[in-house]
Amino acid sequence: MSMKNVNEKWLDKDQVRTRYIYYGVKRVFDFVASFLALIVFSPVFLVVALCIKSEDWRGPVMYSQIRLGIDGRKFKMYKFRSMVVDADAKIKNLLDKNEVDGAMFKMKEDPRITKVGKFIRKYSLDELPQLYNVLIGDMSLVGPRPPLTREVKEYTDYDKQRLLVQPGCTGLWQVSGRNALGFSEMVELDLNYIEHSSVMFDIIILFKTVKIMIIPNDAY
Repeated sequence: MSMKNVNEKWLDKDQVRTRYIYYGVKRVFDFVASFLALIVFSPVFLVVALCIKSEDWRGPVMYSQIRLGIDGRKFKMYKFRSMVVDADAKIKNLLDKNEVDGAMFKMKEDPRITKVGKFIRKYSLDELPQLYNVLIGDMSLVGPRPPLTREVKEYTDYDKQRLLVQPGCTGLWQVSGRNALGFSEMVELDLNYIEHSSVMFDIIILFKTVKIMIIPNDAY
């Protein structure tokens, strides 16, 4: 159990959960936008798939991983495979090389990332299959990054406030520095988003996300 600190942002759970009109509009927007985006980006899906296969024709194009969503609900999140096939098994030997503090693993020169993977990560193309997660309701276009089960095991009660809302493909953390920021900074940005979320705020974040896809930040 974490102790409350006067500088921490403790959210009103009931207030967060009873914003029915906002969440209703958000879900309709997510469904329509993800459906159209899957159609528009279908040629990109094909090109990325061919590039991944050209580097490793035996390996799968897609990669799925169990993540935790709202209230810690487990779901299968999809991405284009950007790492070697046995990447999950190899992470145990890399945990001591983690370059960020807190319950999150990031390594700039991660040896598990393939050449194609490095490119699609830089332009966030590996995240495109998550549009399917949005379509079926596991995720939203905008929200906190969905964490891994092992990450949440290290969360304090304060950190778990990130799980009060639907996770997103992009969010305030991604457009505010991403890998240049530590775990605690990510939590603060996510809680700030949850507290001030609105349709207009979501649209602003989506526009910033498109800009980052064209002019990449320090994603890796």
